[in-house]
Amino acid sequence: MALTIVRNDITKMATDAIVNTASSRPGIGRGCDVAVYRAAGPEELLAYRTEYIGTVPEGEVFLTPGFALPAKYIIHAVSPLYRDGSQGEEDKLRSCYRKSLELAAAQGFRSVAFPLIATGSFGYPKEEGLRIAVDEINAFLLRQEMQVYLVVFGDESVALGRKITPHLEAYIDSHYAQEKAWEEYEAVKEERTAYRPAAPGPAATLSAAPRPGTFRPSADFHPVSSRPAALSPSGEPVTEAAPKQKKRLFSWKSKKETATPLQAAAPAPAASEEEFFDFASEHESKLQERIRHISDTFSEYLLYLIKEKGMDNAAVYKRAIVDKKVFSKIKNNPDYHPQKLTALCLCVGACLNLDETRDLLARAGYALSPSDKTDIIFAYFIENGIYDMIELDIQLEEHGLPCIIE
Repeated sequence: MALTIVRNDITKMATDAIVNTASSRPGIGRGCDVAVYRAAGPEELLAYRTEYIGTVPEGEVFLTPGFALPAKYIIHAVSPLYRDGSQGEEDKLRSCYRKSLELAAAQGFRSVAFPLIATGSFGYPKEEGLRIAVDEINAFLLRQEMQVYLVVFGDESVALGRKITPHLEAYIDSHYAQEKAWEEYEAVKEERTAYRPAAPGPAATLSAAPRPGTFRPSADFHPVSSRPAALSPSGEPVTEAAPKQKKRLFSWKSKKETATPLQAAAPAPAASEEEFFDFASEHESKLQERIRHISDTFSEYLLYLIKEKGMDNAAVYKRAIVDKKVFSKIKNNPDYHPQKLTALCLCVGACLNLDETRDLLARAGYALSPSDKTDIIFAYFIENGIYDMIELDIQLEEHGLPCIIE
């Protein structure tokens, strides 16, 4: 699995866990913390934090239930307050990502969503914060299998690429699931303070708190989520391929059109035999062939599409930049399910159109997500007939996503 950058509201992510930018002491902090408390249920979450967690130093993490959130758990990363960059802020921020991921793995989570930790009201520079996030998440994914989402909000997507391609960015923006404005992350002071305890109780001291990264579960709290991810993730302008002209087999006038007297008097020209049987002669056999492949697996349907297009297997996996051994597994095992990224690359390698791509992906249990940046970039290239993996890889990199070509 991989890192995916999406534009969404962190509280709407239905992953196994979301990460919250928490404050050190019990109480509703600032920025993302406000939004998470509001969506989860501030009374319940704050009471749990006060009773079971207490005070936690910067750079450490702890786990709570998700309460009313779509995510079942919340990993709270105690974010460093940025001062001047020389007070250990980077080490603490890296620790937030690293320890959050380690905690997620220890709990058996399959998916987790991060905000850009500390880059809002905690003051950490966004560009540097993004670099640290990508570094730590990618380093973790080299060792562990997990779907990790990096969630950005509103205009912060501008900071995700060194050079954002204007046309492609507009295409991405039109597909994002953005349901409310960034201002919801900046709630009024009254709401932050309404649930803050007057003074920390015995459990709210560092000595009485459990070791950071652990928690004491309540009676109805189960440590491992089996919830699958409900989403389960910019540069030079992309050159658009000229739109392909669809061949029109027949043409006819609207039934509402009225014939002139001259037209009415003239006898209608007889349809030629070639025109009358155009569909049957050119397409009926192909349609029947498609119907015969209705129950094909991913492997079987991919090989069928390659053959139908008159392409060579080697040319397809080379264009897709897919390893020959991986393609051999797909070819020789009808039930083999490749990773989604591999499947997407093969769609480009086989020069599939968008409908064929969706059909093929569905046979492996995948779909093109309207809120996943990687999916949208692949869809854009396929929809416009741009089957160039090098250019596609450049766009992935310039939008802050992991490269395919190393």
